[in-house]
Amino acid sequence: MSIDQGSALELGDIQAAALQPRPTPYAGFYLALRIDDRRQGRELLRRLTPVLDSVASFDLERQVSLAVALSFQGLKALGVPEESLATFPEEFREGMAARAEYIGDVGESAPENWEGPLGSNDVHLILAGLAPDAARLETVLLLARDALRDLPGVVAIWQQEVHVGPDEKEPFGFRDGIGQPAIEGTGIPGTNPYEEPLRAGEFVLGYKDETHGIAPVPQPAVLGRNGTYVAFRKLHTRVADFRQYLRDRAKDPADEELLAAKFVGRWPSGAPLTLTPDKDDPELGADPERNNAFMYGDDPEGLKCPVGAHARRMNPRDAVVTGEVRLHRMIRRGTTYGPPLAKGVLEDDGTDRGIMFAFVGAHLDRQFEFVQRQWVNDGKFIGAPAEKDPLIGVNDDGGFTVPRQPIRRRFKGLPPFVVNRGGEYCFMPGLSALRWIADLDT
Repeated sequence: MSIDQGSALELGDIQAAALQPRPTPYAGFYLALRIDDRRQGRELLRRLTPVLDSVASFDLERQVSLAVALSFQGLKALGVPEESLATFPEEFREGMAARAEYIGDVGESAPENWEGPLGSNDVHLILAGLAPDAARLETVLLLARDALRDLPGVVAIWQQEVHVGPDEKEPFGFRDGIGQPAIEGTGIPGTNPYEEPLRAGEFVLGYKDETHGIAPVPQPAVLGRNGTYVAFRKLHTRVADFRQYLRDRAKDPADEELLAAKFVGRWPSGAPLTLTPDKDDPELGADPERNNAFMYGDDPEGLKCPVGAHARRMNPRDAVVTGEVRLHRMIRRGTTYGPPLAKGVLEDDGTDRGIMFAFVGAHLDRQFEFVQRQWVNDGKFIGAPAEKDPLIGVNDDGGFTVPRQPIRRRFKGLPPFVVNRGGEYCFMPGLSALRWIADLDT
């Protein structure tokens, strides 16, 4: 079932967190709730909906937001009718844990090793809040606590504090969150001037997508329209292992820095290898007008940026690969948790640090799951079937090739530098849908 487009994107009904870029720096939290009493769960939605910003009402000066997302088990717990539940796609109904082997969450990243209660049927509702600083985040937390007041049938079962510093660097020490797509009808600019805006249906349900069709919309229409899917993942990073691996194979400190950039596809400053292949350029890396203004068409062999580098795998742009790149674009949001490992330290200090990753898109299967299966954990699409993403792939004695003249460099014995500690597929409804759920009488 679908909805005929025929109208402009309803920005006043789409949750701001789905599409609005995040401030820099910022602090945030993820809070998972279990709904034991459906009527109290609906009361929570009734209280929360008036304080949620839409894309249209989002205050760019204040940059404070709160978002609500529901798992399939959460929709059931809230009493959404069976006939509506059946209209959600299979991958969402099954949940991330059930799809683990399919998307490459195996070995240490398998659900039996996840942090509880992630991956269980108890994760019903995710509240995500963010603000430019801890003081303003406290106001968001107060809103959440106030909404939960006197609702013993809604239980907080997990929380994760997150943050992004002024340099926007992730735990491995590289500037992150640079490449975001432009979306037709939003007025929100993308970061790559060479990429045409994508159709809104790639990210919001009820609108035409890049196939000129409309993704199936959960029914009734008020429930599905203006919603989107979100895949949350807590990704533990092994920073010391990454540094040690490079140190053991580099000729000198300069070579070590170059190798790290080849793995990632960018220099620590965020400067892309494609534009500055031989050395970092901090001025370029800090310039939002230039640090994502490139394609890969003039580097088919990967002599500047390896075809298997992390950033190039996640978005091959105009490179010739298996699959139509624009059908697999997604909004990717990575947020750091835990303290950084001190610069130069090569031994793990036992501290949990990593990234809370969030995918946003209208197609869990052909966006998030496709990228996980084909671009992250396989190499056939770039002609290297034995290689996976060297940074986030599920490597076990993995390999990575750095094209070079006259002789390429090959690296073997890659361990996993990133381990999934748990996640879930959620649906981020539009504001009308949240009111519809809150008013149910089932």
